[in-house]
Amino acid sequence: MLHLPIDILQNFMVEVFTRIGVPHDDARICSEILIASDLKGIESHGIGRLKMYYDRIKLGIQQPVTRIDVVRSRYATAVWDGNHGMGHVVAQKAMLEAIDKAGKYGLGAVAVRNSTHYGICGYYSELATRHDMIGLVFTNARPSICPTNGVDPLLGTNPICFGAPTDLAYPFLYDAATSISQRGKIEQLDREEKKTPEGWAIDREGYYCTDTPQLLKDLVSQTAALLPVGGMDELSGSHKGYGLATMVEILCAALQDGSFTNALLGSDEFGKPCPYRLGHFFLAINVDFFIEIERFRKICGDICRDLQNSTLLPGRDRIWVAGEKEYENELRVREHGVPIVPNLLKNIKIMQQELGFQMIDTGLEA
Repeated sequence: MLHLPIDILQNFMVEVFTRIGVPHDDARICSEILIASDLKGIESHGIGRLKMYYDRIKLGIQQPVTRIDVVRSRYATAVWDGNHGMGHVVAQKAMLEAIDKAGKYGLGAVAVRNSTHYGICGYYSELATRHDMIGLVFTNARPSICPTNGVDPLLGTNPICFGAPTDLAYPFLYDAATSISQRGKIEQLDREEKKTPEGWAIDREGYYCTDTPQLLKDLVSQTAALLPVGGMDELSGSHKGYGLATMVEILCAALQDGSFTNALLGSDEFGKPCPYRLGHFFLAINVDFFIEIERFRKICGDICRDLQNSTLLPGRDRIWVAGEKEYENELRVREHGVPIVPNLLKNIKIMQQELGFQMIDTGLEA
């Protein structure tokens, strides 16, 4: 497998974004957030997603120039309209606005409508931790999860993210979809030419889907659905993942008078592609309004250490806390580079050929 240095990949992404109309400063923001995903080992949301944004901008359903309207702003809260611009730009600015409000009022919350895919939630929660704050981030997404006891894919993978500063070398950073897995990981499996594990998705008859290329097609046609955390039955906790996904849908649609469920499909009633109209919710909590920050960091660190040092399950060699694996992965990637599978190289080649430049040698024949 080819490994490429992060600066080469980041500069490549900036070049692609600017050549399709994204202003340079915004292109830097987008590339920074995408490379942050690759650094953490979340390959489903890094450079592997670049072609998706490229295609959507070319198709005209995502705007390369981001224009944000402030619908309302009152003390600790705000509602923004992203006007289908670059989700990374909208989200970074919204989280910084929430942080600024929390600096004044102890809490800051920004609800966003009409945005687009913005990469990993963890990037934005981590922004809050760098300001000695707790960060909570949510987004809805195009429909893919079925409700418990149902087969219609109505809810997005709707991730929940919570970040808190600690006295460790990394923050506690929980960032996970409310489905067993998410579409980006299935796309990554497709690039790696691997099967989808049994239990991740079902068809209209309730049978598991493991043919990855076919599953991606069936998710688009809504003839397959991802299962919520907990699987198919209440006995295994399906209602918990389903309930959390619905909670995120409410936070990301109701507060901002935004779109939800099938209105996020990315196609109109005639099947013509249209903007995805995603909603986000950002909350920053200023720790200093509650407790002295160093004491808070120590308590959070002690909680993590208690968990890490607890008794191991036989056959296991380590207990992790959220954010720890990603921190260690970043150290490795900074040293060795980002792993690039052959099918991702093909997408890189396509973008370079269509835009008329070459920054990465794909090693692929014409």
